[in-house]
Amino acid sequence: MPVDKQAYRDAMARFGAAVNVITTDGPNGRAGFTASAVCSVTDTPPTLLVCTNRANDSYPAFKASMVLCVNTLTPEQEAHSPLFAGLTDHTMEARFSAGTWHALATGSPVLDGAAVAFDCRIDKIVEVGTHDIFICVVEAVELGEVNANLIYYARRYHPIVLA
Repeated sequence: MPVDKQAYRDAMARFGAAVNVITTDGPNGRAGFTASAVCSVTDTPPTLLVCTNRANDSYPAFKASMVLCVNTLTPEQEAHSPLFAGLTDHTMEARFSAGTWHALATGSPVLDGAAVAFDCRIDKIVEVGTHDIFICVVEAVELGEVNANLIYYARRYHPIVLA
């Protein structure tokens, strides 16, 4: 018997994960979304994966540019999460105006002060159900100067701070 969709979602709410704003810039302009479905694949070559819903309003921009940046949020940057998740009335341009950004190797927006930023080239795309998995080769990494991370667990945000 298949697992009920709501039971699965409730179980995944107990799977704590870093909160990330995934950004791109290219032929369709700047775009971004919030994701916790990000993880390392291998360190040779440095590769990670990012999962995104194909119905996401920013999806076409990612497909067109084939580059992205994973910006891992600090507790002070929590407001960026609902903004880029589309939970406000902000346009994509207004979402980006809420922060200060710069670029690394791919030209994707890097959030100033992020805990870490992984600047990537999308190497492969795998379709699974309603989502795509972007397999991303890391072109550059920028470590933030903070010892804190924002985690999403049990449908709430939690700060993780190193002493």
